[in-house]
This record gives sequence, structure tokens and C-alpha cells, in this order.
Amino acid sequence: MKVFVGTYTRSGGDGVYVLDMNEETGALSHSSSVSGATNPSFVAIHPSGKYLYAVAEVGADGGNDGGAAYAYSIDSDSAALTEINSRSTGSVGPCHLQVDATGKYLCVANYGGGAVTMFPLNEDGSLEPRSDFHQHRGSSINQQRQRSEHAHSINLDATNTWAFVPDLGMDQVVTYRLDFDNGKLVPGTPAYTSTAAGAGPRHFDYHPNGELVFVLNELGCTIVSYRFDSSAGTLTEIQSVPTLPDDWTGGGNTTADVHVSSDGRFVYASNRGHDSLVIYSVDQASGEMTYVGHQSTGGKTPRNFGIAPSGKILLAANQDTDNIVVFTRDVDTGKLSPTGAEIDVPMPVCLKFFG
Repeated sequence: MKVFVGTYTRSGGDGVYVLDMNEETGALSHSSSVSGATNPSFVAIHPSGKYLYAVAEVGADGGNDGGAAYAYSIDSDSAALTEINSRSTGSVGPCHLQVDATGKYLCVANYGGGAVTMFPLNEDGSLEPRSDFHQHRGSSINQQRQRSEHAHSINLDATNTWAFVPDLGMDQVVTYRLDFDNGKLVPGTPAYTSTAAGAGPRHFDYHPNGELVFVLNELGCTIVSYRFDSSAGTLTEIQSVPTLPDDWTGGGNTTADVHVSSDGRFVYASNRGHDSLVIYSVDQASGEMTYVGHQSTGGKTPRNFGIAPSGKILLAANQDTDNIVVFTRDVDTGKLSPTGAEIDVPMPVCLKFFG
């Protein structure tokens, strides 16, 4: 199995790395890398498995109107990447992206500029000029982090009908309906779901039953479960739980990523500051969560993490210690155990399993 790793390049790294992973032990080794994009922090794989897309997470001084999306071909044998083309996102600091299930469109969230962008994709994987662009407008109560809009991720549902965009700056999960005939993101009704003031919604994951979603709040350090009505595109809050232990006094923690296990029994989220993953079990009928424990990520500032398709291996990417740490996962209890294996990758941010 391969693992694609998106990174920040400001410490001298190449860009997107390709790793080999032993599916039984999780042991990792370097395979290849591709340079060219600045800060290709987040990556997404085309449904065909032939192409990979990455953001270039740069500010207004980085050219391309502040940011870009890059397209790469994936070698069928080695998974080595070859750049196809890139396009401006029309905004600042793109940080997250997803290809729709048909493989015809790429959707991008721009954190710095607080906007979302949609690109048509050609048969050869290349990016067409953007077909849609929505500028968010708003703010909230945190004067350091919420003085303006900050679209932090874009998340398409299993029916390929809805896209939800947690906007950290506005304390809203913004809703769009996908219009593939016209290549548009149509505002939903209602247009958004409000979070608690100062929560700072960041990442989002769907439960495999299609009826629950989980929103991770970066500033409030909470996971919130919602009932998802896929016919109407609406979210109804069920429960909010903390990502930090009750006795944490360190301060300065923010969250980064959230994932539900493929069997739907557990939800995990990463803490930057506490440098851990929190684990909750999930009642799949009610959507309520019960605390299981915390696991140190074996490094500083964990960003994205990933559960391997087998469900038995979890990888945690620690941005500020330049390492990806391997854990085994007990599928019955949800608990994690470090294997002692890890690999050095400069400023890793995003992990995607392939093959």
C-alpha cells in the first residue's frame, strides 16, 4: 500500500511525498516525492485512482491570486507523481479539497480568503479554469482568529448532493448543493448551520450510516455530532464533547482533524498543544459519544491522521517534529498502541492511503 503525504515546504521539503506501507505492521519507507507546488498541504485522490490533486497553501504574496490547485498523474506501478497543470483558486490560502464521486469536479476551501472554488476536471485529469466561486462574509467573537471569514474544509456527502464547509471565522457550517449540470455550488436552504460562538468549526466527517456527521471545532476544542438529513441537506445538533482531558491546564490547544472509523463505532480527533488523539465510542443509533481515552501522537502539533483500510493501523502526522508515527488500533476497544515505528517527513500535514 502507498501513502500520499501533503506537507508544508517552508522548511525545505520537496512537497508531496509517496511512502510505502506494510499493511500488516504499518511500517513506512520512502518511495518518491514531487516538488513544484509551494505548501501542498492537503491532497485528494481522484475516484479513478489515476490522479492526485493538491492545494498550494500560500498567502497573497505567493502569486496565483494567493493560492492554487495542482493536478498530478499517478503512475500505475510506483504511484510516483507527475505534474499535469495548476490553476488559481482565486483566493488566499487554499487548505482543503475534495473530488466529487463522478470525478468531474474538484472543490476547494480557501482558509485565508474565506472562499470556496469549484473546478471542472478533464478526462486526462487536468484542471479547467474554475467554474464557480463563492466568497464568504462574516466574523465572530474571537478577535485573534475570527475577525473575518475562514473556510476550512469542504466535505461532499455519499449521495454526491451536498457540500458542507466549516467556516472557522464565522462559526458556521455553510451548506451547498452540487449542481453538476452547470458546474456550480448552489447555497442550501438554510444556507448554514450555526455553531457555538467562538467554537471555530474546522474539519468534518460523515458516519458510514449516512445519518450522522461530526464537526471538529478548532478553537472550542470540541467534537459535535449532528443528525444529517440527506434529503434536505440539514444538520441537527445531538451532542458536544471536549477533545481535552478534564485535568489539562496547559492552555493554547487547538484541534486539527477528525475521523470516524469505517465500522462507525469510534470517532477520533487530534489536539495540537496536548499533542494527542482523543477517542470516543459512538452510539450509532443516537449519535451520542462516550469517552474512551487519549493517546499521545509521539510528536508535536499533530495535523491530519489516517486509519488504514484494514482498520488496524493508524498513522499520525506530527507537523512540528517532522515525523509520522505508526499505531496499531484495537478494533473492539478503539484504543491505540504505538508500534515504535515512525518515519521522518518534513512538516507533514495530510495523509491519504492508496492502493
